Amino acid sequence: MAQHSYRIGIDIGGTFTDVVIARDDGLIETRKVPSTPDDYSRGIAQALKALVEDYQTTPDRITGIVHATTVATNAILEYKGARTGLLTTEGFRDVLEMRRLRIPVLYDLQYDKPKPLAARHLRLEARERLAADGSVRIPLSEEDVVAAARRFREEDVEAVAISFLHAYANPRHEIAAEDILRAELGEGVYICRGSEILPEIREYERTSTVVVNAYIGPVVRNYASALTARLASIGVTCQVEMMHSGGGIMRLGSAVKRAASLVESGPAAGVIACARLVSGSDEPSIISFDMGGTTAKAALIEHGEPARTTEYEVGAGINLSSKLVKGGGYPIKMPFIDVSEIGAGGGSIVAIDKMNQVSVGPQSAGAWPGPVCYGLGGRRATLTDAFLTLGYINDIALAGGSFPLQPDAGRAALNDQVARPLGLDLQQTARGVLTLAVTTMTRAVKAVSTYRGRDPRQATLVAFGGNGPVVAAEVASALGIRRVIVPRAAGVFSALGLLRSDVEQEFVRPSKRRAGEFDNAGLEQLFAELGADARRILAFEGYDLAQAEFRYSADLRYVGQAYELTVPARRFDIAELNELFHREHERTYGHRSQKDAVHLVNARLTVRLPLIAPRQQFAAEAPMRRADRPVSFAAGVSAAIAVIGRADLDATARRGPFVIEEYDCTCIVGPGQSARLDEAGNIDIALEAA
Repeated sequence: MAQHSYRIGIDIGGTFTDVVIARDDGLIETRKVPSTPDDYSRGIAQALKALVEDYQTTPDRITGIVHATTVATNAILEYKGARTGLLTTEGFRDVLEMRRLRIPVLYDLQYDKPKPLAARHLRLEARERLAADGSVRIPLSEEDVVAAARRFREEDVEAVAISFLHAYANPRHEIAAEDILRAELGEGVYICRGSEILPEIREYERTSTVVVNAYIGPVVRNYASALTARLASIGVTCQVEMMHSGGGIMRLGSAVKRAASLVESGPAAGVIACARLVSGSDEPSIISFDMGGTTAKAALIEHGEPARTTEYEVGAGINLSSKLVKGGGYPIKMPFIDVSEIGAGGGSIVAIDKMNQVSVGPQSAGAWPGPVCYGLGGRRATLTDAFLTLGYINDIALAGGSFPLQPDAGRAALNDQVARPLGLDLQQTARGVLTLAVTTMTRAVKAVSTYRGRDPRQATLVAFGGNGPVVAAEVASALGIRRVIVPRAAGVFSALGLLRSDVEQEFVRPSKRRAGEFDNAGLEQLFAELGADARRILAFEGYDLAQAEFRYSADLRYVGQAYELTVPARRFDIAELNELFHREHERTYGHRSQKDAVHLVNARLTVRLPLIAPRQQFAAEAPMRRADRPVSFAAGVSAAIAVIGRADLDATARRGPFVIEEYDCTCIVGPGQSARLDEAGNIDIALEAA
């Protein structure tokens, strides 16, 4: 038998770890295994060991692993990052306290801004000062840096961020301070500097970004070490790459150095998979809807390209888009796919407060102990228990029968904790819980559509994740969306997106010049220096740049403005860049100014190495036992609803209601809806007009 090689995509979720295996001939197979929150690397190693045994192959046949993880995000959300110190310019230790004059909720008199990730007594100063052009006004006091190192050592600091004023224009002082700190503190302390992580203007955003990077850096480093050791213990020694928040992949070593770029890496993978799904089609607008065990996430894709941002706040609780809600979290100024995320997933806990008000989430039972029906020790009713009560999901087992359930326990928890205290029927209670959860989830979809001037009724909803297809039609109906697509391997779609992602990294270089000081030769030199930096870094990481795509752009603003707009730099021509900026300013703000000078702030470069892979095809579905069951819809309980597989559909629309049950997810097609298979094998659901 011919020996194949395999690339593996692994996405760790709150409840399940999703694994997608791509064989060298393009064959795709999928798996779901329970996540192991005590040590996520253990679950990955167990899954890969089982894979090697099942395929009767050897570990060296695994030639690449692409991974997305929530380790970085969870460390911030749970305040479980490293004990972090900050070394900054004398007089600037309170930048993290002063922040920006933004609050996430207008008129909230009880608003408390997030506490800095570096406590004030661990924010130390050094005498030094650079001008905005990078010239030295006050030399760096090495004695201050040595004294700071001793203080950090006494305080058992695990990570140190360095952020000096105007270091983006001249990193010399930060580099010198880093050398001293490494010599004084040793390799055990994680050290990063702002001029390397974010060489851009804006003191608060740059300081916040590098402090976030330091706070989660040791967590990511420890996770990377544990993962590498776990893989080596089973003989897997291939290159591990990580999905970053901008939608590209990077080497594990780079991910450790730029830990902040891993925030939202998992959601980015799903959006990239959606973009690849509609690439080349005539779909003008797609809304991705990803619902797992902990959260529901939405993103906008227009003409095959996801909406992106360079500013993101993490730790703000419910994130309704980085462009809409600011001041509630910790800013990270890095490339992000703009995802709106809300705390409503299958594991979301159903609770009643003292006023008999019911809530679904954002607290989650997670992977452990999980929903009550999982039988892992969970005691609090969850949305999954409501799904089971309504008949939306199999009440015997999930994941093709490999994950048994305890249905009576799930129904009893929902009845005892919610239905009985409210004096309601169990089915009525489960329906109410679902309706409340759907109402919450529509906020995430509105954040990427309605709140940005897009009409969701003109878009197609692409639903994936373990629970996305369960509620997709309900969410679409609530928003007036007429069409839902459930792709192949929907339950592990984010992991599939990892294997469809290109290597992509962004580089930035400040101009250091005032408005009017650039000519075409100077502009070309700036971009040439930026390109040389990118080539050097990527070559050092081991990438072959022969097929690399280089996309240049520029951040510009009118003199006196506080923020920039980014325009493509197809040619290194100042006049052309200025005209592109004028047009973009008019499109964005409704006006342009021909009399104000245009200032080029930053040069940007995105380097993409396109993925070269054989045409993918999915393995035949393994046989599954399916049985018709009662399902409760809004109109009432329908007895003996047909439970079918994806293969039971064809190009002819089939009228609902029915349930499509697959290994990795369940899809509900309700009354008044119909579903068919398109040419690619995706489930195409049509809803009645709202």
